[in-house]
Amino acid sequence: MIEEIKEALRYKDLLKQLVIRDLKVRYKNSVLGFFWSLVNPLVQVATITIVVKYIMRLDIPNYSAYLLVGYLPWVFFQMALLDSSQVILTHRDLLRKVYFPREMLPLSVVAANVIHFVLALAVFFAYLLFYRFFLHGAPIAYTVAWLPVLILLESLLLVGLTFVVSSLNVFFEDTKYVLTVLLNVLFYLTPVMYVSELVYASLPGAHRTLLYKLYLLLPMNTLTEAYRKTLLPPFKSSNLHSVPLDYGMLGVCAVICILVAIGGYAYFNARKWVFAERI
Repeated sequence: MIEEIKEALRYKDLLKQLVIRDLKVRYKNSVLGFFWSLVNPLVQVATITIVVKYIMRLDIPNYSAYLLVGYLPWVFFQMALLDSSQVILTHRDLLRKVYFPREMLPLSVVAANVIHFVLALAVFFAYLLFYRFFLHGAPIAYTVAWLPVLILLESLLLVGLTFVVSSLNVFFEDTKYVLTVLLNVLFYLTPVMYVSELVYASLPGAHRTLLYKLYLLLPMNTLTEAYRKTLLPPFKSSNLHSVPLDYGMLGVCAVICILVAIGGYAYFNARKWVFAERI
Protein backbone atom coordinates (compact mmCIF):
# COMPACT_ATOMS: atom_id res chain seq x y z
CA MET A 1 0.00 0.00 0.00
CA ILE A 2 2.95 2.34 0.76
CA GLU A 3 4.29 1.93 -2.81
CA GLU A 4 0.86 2.71 -4.25
CA ILE A 5 0.61 5.87 -2.13
CA LYS A 6 4.05 6.96 -3.45
CA GLU A 7 2.86 6.23 -7.02
CA ALA A 8 -0.31 8.29 -6.43
CA LEU A 9 1.75 11.23 -5.12
CA ARG A 10 3.60 11.37 -8.45
CA TYR A 11 0.24 12.11 -10.10
CA LYS A 12 -0.71 15.06 -7.88
CA ASP A 13 -0.94 17.32 -10.95
CA LEU A 14 -3.59 15.00 -12.39
CA LEU A 15 -5.51 15.29 -9.13
CA LYS A 16 -5.38 19.07 -9.42
CA GLN A 17 -6.69 18.94 -13.02
CA LEU A 18 -9.53 16.58 -12.03
CA VAL A 19 -10.58 18.90 -9.20
CA ILE A 20 -10.52 21.96 -11.50
CA ARG A 21 -12.55 20.06 -14.10
CA ASP A 22 -15.10 19.03 -11.47
CA LEU A 23 -15.51 22.61 -10.26
CA LYS A 24 -15.93 23.92 -13.83
CA VAL A 25 -18.35 21.21 -14.98
CA ARG A 26 -20.57 21.38 -11.91
CA TYR A 27 -21.65 24.96 -12.55
CA LYS A 28 -21.17 25.11 -16.32
CA ASN A 29 -23.66 27.56 -17.90
CA SER A 30 -24.93 28.46 -14.42
CA VAL A 31 -25.61 32.14 -13.64
CA LEU A 32 -25.01 31.92 -9.86
CA GLY A 33 -22.19 29.35 -10.04
CA PHE A 34 -20.82 28.38 -6.60
CA PHE A 35 -23.68 30.14 -4.82
CA TRP A 36 -26.03 27.34 -5.93
CA SER A 37 -24.18 25.12 -3.43
CA LEU A 38 -25.26 27.59 -0.71
CA VAL A 39 -28.84 28.16 -1.84
CA ASN A 40 -30.05 24.66 -0.99
CA PRO A 41 -28.48 24.54 2.54
CA LEU A 42 -29.77 28.03 3.35
CA VAL A 43 -33.31 27.20 2.19
CA GLN A 44 -33.19 23.93 4.15
CA VAL A 45 -31.93 25.72 7.27
CA ALA A 46 -34.65 28.38 6.99
CA THR A 47 -37.35 25.71 6.58
CA ILE A 48 -36.12 23.51 9.44
CA THR A 49 -35.72 26.58 11.68
CA ILE A 50 -39.37 27.54 11.14
CA VAL A 51 -40.57 23.97 11.80
CA VAL A 52 -38.38 23.21 14.84
CA LYS A 53 -38.23 26.61 16.52
CA TYR A 54 -41.68 28.03 15.84
CA ILE A 55 -43.89 24.92 15.41
CA MET A 56 -42.12 22.38 17.67
CA ARG A 57 -41.15 25.22 20.04
CA LEU A 58 -37.51 24.23 20.68
CA ASP A 59 -36.28 26.98 23.00
CA ILE A 60 -32.72 27.71 21.77
CA PRO A 61 -31.81 31.35 20.96
CA ASN A 62 -30.18 31.81 17.52
CA TYR A 63 -31.16 28.22 16.67
CA SER A 64 -30.46 28.79 12.96
CA ALA A 65 -26.71 29.17 13.70
CA TYR A 66 -26.63 25.83 15.61
CA LEU A 67 -28.52 24.24 12.74
CA LEU A 68 -26.35 25.71 9.97
CA VAL A 69 -23.09 24.68 11.65
CA GLY A 70 -24.35 21.09 11.70
CA TYR A 71 -25.94 21.18 8.25
CA LEU A 72 -22.87 22.34 6.28
CA PRO A 73 -20.69 19.35 7.34
CA TRP A 74 -23.63 17.09 6.51
CA VAL A 75 -23.92 18.56 2.97
CA PHE A 76 -20.14 17.99 2.56
CA PHE A 77 -20.58 14.36 3.66
CA GLN A 78 -23.66 13.74 1.50
CA MET A 79 -22.42 15.38 -1.71
CA ALA A 80 -19.00 13.70 -1.59
CA LEU A 81 -20.58 10.25 -1.23
CA LEU A 82 -23.19 10.83 -3.95
CA ASP A 83 -20.58 12.22 -6.36
CA SER A 84 -18.26 9.28 -5.69
CA SER A 85 -20.92 6.74 -6.64
CA GLN A 86 -20.65 7.89 -10.29
CA VAL A 87 -17.03 9.02 -10.57
CA ILE A 88 -15.61 5.78 -12.06
CA LEU A 89 -18.39 5.47 -14.64
CA THR A 90 -18.14 9.17 -15.55
CA HIS A 91 -14.44 8.74 -16.42
CA ARG A 92 -14.79 5.34 -18.14
CA ASP A 93 -13.19 6.54 -21.41
CA LEU A 94 -10.17 7.88 -19.53
CA LEU A 95 -9.83 4.62 -17.61
CA ARG A 96 -9.84 2.53 -20.79
CA LYS A 97 -7.27 4.61 -22.67
CA VAL A 98 -4.75 6.01 -20.17
CA TYR A 99 -2.75 4.59 -17.28
CA PHE A 100 -2.99 6.54 -14.03
CA PRO A 101 -3.57 5.59 -10.39
CA ARG A 102 -7.32 4.93 -10.19
CA GLU A 103 -7.52 6.34 -6.66
CA MET A 104 -7.12 9.82 -8.14
CA LEU A 105 -10.81 9.74 -9.15
CA PRO A 106 -12.46 9.32 -5.70
CA LEU A 107 -9.77 11.56 -4.17
CA SER A 108 -10.69 14.32 -6.64
CA VAL A 109 -14.33 14.07 -5.54
CA VAL A 110 -13.39 14.55 -1.87
CA ALA A 111 -10.98 17.41 -2.70
CA ALA A 112 -13.56 19.28 -4.81
CA ASN A 113 -16.16 18.97 -2.04
CA VAL A 114 -13.63 20.13 0.58
CA ILE A 115 -13.28 23.35 -1.44
CA HIS A 116 -17.06 23.84 -1.50
CA PHE A 117 -17.24 23.13 2.23
CA VAL A 118 -14.52 25.67 3.09
CA LEU A 119 -16.22 28.34 0.95
CA ALA A 120 -19.54 27.61 2.66
CA LEU A 121 -17.84 27.93 6.07
CA ALA A 122 -16.51 31.33 5.00
CA VAL A 123 -20.10 32.43 4.45
CA PHE A 124 -21.03 30.97 7.85
CA PHE A 125 -18.29 32.99 9.58
CA ALA A 126 -19.49 36.12 7.77
CA TYR A 127 -22.92 35.41 9.26
CA LEU A 128 -21.39 35.02 12.74
CA LEU A 129 -19.51 38.32 12.41
CA PHE A 130 -22.69 40.09 11.25
CA TYR A 131 -24.56 38.61 14.22
CA ARG A 132 -21.74 39.64 16.58
CA PHE A 133 -21.39 43.27 15.50
CA PHE A 134 -24.94 44.18 14.49
CA LEU A 135 -27.11 41.98 16.74
CA HIS A 136 -24.79 41.81 19.79
CA GLY A 137 -24.15 38.07 19.48
CA ALA A 138 -21.38 36.09 21.19
CA PRO A 139 -17.77 36.41 19.92
CA ILE A 140 -16.23 33.58 17.92
CA ALA A 141 -14.75 31.11 20.42
CA TYR A 142 -10.99 30.34 20.56
CA THR A 143 -11.91 26.67 20.04
CA VAL A 144 -12.38 27.56 16.38
CA ALA A 145 -8.71 26.49 16.13
CA TRP A 146 -10.05 22.90 16.09
CA LEU A 147 -11.72 23.52 12.71
CA PRO A 148 -8.81 22.29 10.48
CA VAL A 149 -8.59 19.10 12.58
CA LEU A 150 -12.32 18.45 12.19
CA ILE A 151 -12.19 19.04 8.42
CA LEU A 152 -9.20 16.66 8.19
CA LEU A 153 -11.02 13.94 10.17
CA GLU A 154 -14.20 14.24 8.09
CA SER A 155 -12.10 14.20 4.90
CA LEU A 156 -10.33 11.00 6.05
CA LEU A 157 -13.70 9.42 6.79
CA LEU A 158 -14.94 10.43 3.35
CA VAL A 159 -11.79 9.21 1.59
CA GLY A 160 -12.36 5.72 3.01
CA LEU A 161 -16.07 5.70 2.25
CA THR A 162 -15.71 7.13 -1.27
CA PHE A 163 -13.13 4.43 -2.10
CA VAL A 164 -15.69 1.78 -1.12
CA VAL A 165 -18.73 3.45 -2.74
CA SER A 166 -17.00 4.25 -6.05
CA SER A 167 -15.65 0.70 -6.27
CA LEU A 168 -18.95 -0.96 -5.35
CA ASN A 169 -20.86 1.01 -7.96
CA VAL A 170 -18.67 -0.43 -10.73
CA PHE A 171 -19.86 -3.94 -9.89
CA PHE A 172 -23.35 -3.18 -8.54
CA GLU A 173 -25.07 -0.17 -10.07
CA ASP A 174 -27.79 -0.38 -7.42
CA THR A 175 -25.19 1.07 -5.05
CA LYS A 176 -26.17 4.68 -5.77
CA TYR A 177 -29.84 3.94 -4.99
CA VAL A 178 -29.00 2.10 -1.77
CA LEU A 179 -26.67 4.95 -0.83
CA THR A 180 -29.45 7.52 -1.29
CA VAL A 181 -31.73 5.54 1.03
CA LEU A 182 -29.00 5.10 3.66
CA LEU A 183 -28.13 8.80 3.58
CA ASN A 184 -31.78 9.71 4.19
CA VAL A 185 -31.86 7.43 7.24
CA LEU A 186 -28.47 8.62 8.50
CA PHE A 187 -29.55 12.25 8.23
CA TYR A 188 -32.16 11.72 10.95
CA LEU A 189 -29.74 9.72 13.12
CA THR A 190 -27.15 12.50 12.95
CA PRO A 191 -27.65 15.53 15.25
CA VAL A 192 -28.13 18.01 12.43
CA MET A 193 -31.73 19.17 12.98
CA TYR A 194 -31.43 18.78 16.74
CA VAL A 195 -28.68 19.04 19.34
CA SER A 196 -27.28 15.82 20.81
CA GLU A 197 -28.39 16.93 24.28
CA LEU A 198 -31.94 15.99 23.22
CA VAL A 199 -30.73 12.45 22.52
CA TYR A 200 -28.91 12.31 25.87
CA ALA A 201 -31.99 13.53 27.75
CA SER A 202 -34.27 10.96 26.07
CA LEU A 203 -32.10 7.92 26.90
CA PRO A 204 -33.00 5.62 29.87
CA GLY A 205 -31.40 6.98 33.06
CA ALA A 206 -29.74 3.73 34.22
CA HIS A 207 -27.59 3.33 31.08
CA ARG A 208 -27.71 6.88 29.74
CA THR A 209 -23.95 7.55 29.67
CA LEU A 210 -23.10 4.20 28.04
CA LEU A 211 -25.85 4.48 25.42
CA TYR A 212 -24.82 8.06 24.61
CA LYS A 213 -21.22 6.97 24.04
CA LEU A 214 -22.46 4.21 21.73
CA TYR A 215 -24.46 6.85 19.86
CA LEU A 216 -21.28 8.93 19.47
CA LEU A 217 -19.42 5.97 17.96
CA LEU A 218 -21.03 6.93 14.66
CA PRO A 219 -18.28 9.29 13.42
CA MET A 220 -20.66 11.84 11.89
CA ASN A 221 -22.49 12.16 15.22
CA THR A 222 -19.29 13.10 17.06
CA LEU A 223 -18.02 15.29 14.22
CA THR A 224 -21.30 17.21 13.92
CA GLU A 225 -21.32 17.90 17.64
CA ALA A 226 -17.62 18.82 17.53
CA TYR A 227 -18.25 21.41 14.80
CA ARG A 228 -21.16 22.81 16.82
CA LYS A 229 -19.38 22.98 20.17
CA THR A 230 -16.08 24.37 18.87
CA LEU A 231 -17.48 27.02 16.53
CA LEU A 232 -20.37 28.26 18.68
CA PRO A 233 -20.76 29.07 22.39
CA PRO A 234 -22.88 26.72 24.57
CA PHE A 235 -26.57 27.26 23.89
CA LYS A 236 -28.95 28.45 26.58
CA SER A 237 -32.35 26.86 27.02
CA SER A 238 -34.89 26.81 29.83
CA ASN A 239 -35.44 23.03 29.63
CA LEU A 240 -32.18 21.70 28.18
CA HIS A 241 -28.59 21.91 29.44
CA SER A 242 -25.67 22.21 27.04
CA VAL A 243 -22.91 19.65 27.69
CA PRO A 244 -19.26 20.24 26.73
CA LEU A 245 -17.55 18.40 23.88
CA ASP A 246 -16.36 14.92 24.87
CA TYR A 247 -12.73 15.09 23.70
CA GLY A 248 -12.24 11.42 24.60
CA MET A 249 -14.94 10.42 22.12
CA LEU A 250 -13.44 12.83 19.58
CA GLY A 251 -10.19 10.87 19.93
CA VAL A 252 -12.08 7.60 19.38
CA CYS A 253 -13.74 9.20 16.35
CA ALA A 254 -10.30 10.16 14.97
CA VAL A 255 -9.12 6.54 15.25
CA ILE A 256 -12.28 5.33 13.47
CA CYS A 257 -11.82 7.88 10.65
CA ILE A 258 -8.20 6.78 10.12
CA LEU A 259 -9.17 3.10 10.12
CA VAL A 260 -11.99 3.76 7.64
CA ALA A 261 -9.55 5.58 5.33
CA ILE A 262 -7.02 2.72 5.47
CA GLY A 263 -9.68 0.01 5.12
CA GLY A 264 -11.40 1.81 2.24
CA TYR A 265 -8.11 2.23 0.38
CA ALA A 266 -7.26 -1.46 0.84
CA TYR A 267 -10.70 -2.44 -0.50
CA PHE A 268 -10.31 -0.13 -3.53
CA ASN A 269 -6.76 -1.34 -4.28
CA ALA A 270 -7.89 -4.95 -4.40
CA ARG A 271 -10.35 -4.15 -7.22
CA LYS A 272 -9.11 -1.08 -9.10
CA TRP A 273 -7.32 -2.88 -11.98
CA VAL A 274 -10.45 -4.68 -13.16
CA PHE A 275 -12.54 -1.50 -13.43
CA ALA A 276 -11.72 -1.05 -17.13
CA GLU A 277 -13.08 -4.55 -17.87
CA ARG A 278 -16.36 -3.96 -16.00
CA ILE A 279 -17.40 -0.54 -17.29
